[in-house]
Amino acid sequence: MMDRLPTRLWIEALIRRAEVAGASGFIVQHGDDSRGDVLVKVARLDGTAAAYIPSMGMDGDRIFMNLAGQGIGPDERAVDEYVARARKRDSDLWVVEIEDKEGRHFLTEHVEEGA
Repeated sequence: MMDRLPTRLWIEALIRRAEVAGASGFIVQHGDDSRGDVLVKVARLDGTAAAYIPSMGMDGDRIFMNLAGQGIGPDERAVDEYVARARKRDSDLWVVEIEDKEGRHFLTEHVEEGA
């Protein structure tokens, strides 16, 4: 997925950033090691959550989109329903769940929060 790193290494780095900051990160679904797409769910541990998917920015760089702008979330059940549908559509999809009371995603790419 990511331009420079195999997806597996990118995921490991994401989870490590979360853990170093005191959050938890889990692989919910293991995708293709080298090029699978990634869906990141951030659970705030209060019944709310956010989902982030990769996209391309205007300049061609990879960015992540917060799906709240598309009506997915902040109710965690709505996010989980989206994740379940995405998992059925793409067997190579990586699904990572970050549990963080502050709602941090730990992505280093630009994130579009949506409207």
